[in-house]
Amino acid sequence: MSLGGHPNNVVSVKYCNYTSLVFTVSTSYIKVWDIRDSARCIRTLTSSGQMMPGDACSGSTNRTVTIPAGENQINQIALNPTGTFLYAAAGNAVRMWDLKRFQSTGKLTGHLGPVMCLTVDSVSNGQDLIITGSKDHYIKMFDVAEGALGTVSPTHNFEPPHYDGIEALTIMGDNLFSGSRDNGIKKWDLAQKDLVQQVPNAHKDWVCALGLVPGCPVLLSGCRGGILKLWNVETFAPISELKGHDSPINAICTNSSQIFTASDDRTVRIWKAPSSLDGQISDPGDTSEDVASN
Repeated sequence: MSLGGHPNNVVSVKYCNYTSLVFTVSTSYIKVWDIRDSARCIRTLTSSGQMMPGDACSGSTNRTVTIPAGENQINQIALNPTGTFLYAAAGNAVRMWDLKRFQSTGKLTGHLGPVMCLTVDSVSNGQDLIITGSKDHYIKMFDVAEGALGTVSPTHNFEPPHYDGIEALTIMGDNLFSGSRDNGIKKWDLAQKDLVQQVPNAHKDWVCALGLVPGCPVLLSGCRGGILKLWNVETFAPISELKGHDSPINAICTNSSQIFTASDDRTVRIWKAPSSLDGQISDPGDTSEDVASN
C-alpha cells in the first residue's frame, strides 16, 4: 500500500488510533486517508483553513514548487491524545482543526517567525497543552480548552530562548526537551516552566530530531550531520553515539524495542533500543535494517 499523489515532499505523517485515519502533509495541504480497506484520500485540508472532500491534489503528477496564494508551507502536524483535534504549524501560526466536523476552529498565534515543530499533551482538566518551536528562537506554550474558537494567545514564553531556530520538541513526564539549529539541547520543567539543564553543543550541527526510549530514561537526538546520540535524561550525561546516516536525520520514533530514524538519504533505519542506561544501540552493520524507498 502506498499513499501517493502529493504535490511535493511529504514532511509529516500522523496516525490516529481512535479513527484509524492517517494524515499526511505536503506543501500547504493535509491529506486525510482511510486505509482500512484500501488507500483512499477522503478529505484535503489546507493551511488557510479550507476543507475539500476527496483528494484535491490528485491531478498533479509533477512536483509543485509554488504555494497557492493565501497559503503557507505546513511544517508539521500533531494530534491531541484523544484524536479529536489536529494542530498544523504553517507560517507564524498553528491552525486548529476539529476532526469531528473537519472544520478549522482558529489559530495559535504569537510567534514572529515560522513555527517549525510542535508537540501536544493533555492536562487533567481536558485541555490540550500545545508546545511550539519557531525560527524566532522561542518556545511557547498554549492551553486550549475544548470548544476554543478564534485566535488563541500563548500562556507562556520559555526563557531564555535558544540562539537559533527550534527544530525539535519532545515531552517526557513533566519535562520538555528542545533541539535547535544552535546545536544545543535544553531540558525544561513544564510545571515550573524553568530551564533545568542544557547541553550547548550537543552536536556539531543542527539538532533536527529528538526521541525517547520507552521505559528507559534515555533521550535520543539526531543531527544534520547524521549522528545519533543517547543521553541520560536525569543528568544529561552522554551515553553513546554513532553515525546513523550520511545525511540529516529528520525524525526519530520508537517502540519498546526499536528505534526508527528517518533521513534525507531516503531511508528509515531500524535500530535495537537499549534496555538500560549502559546499553548500546546495535551497530548498523550488525542487526539494524534499512527500509528504503522503491
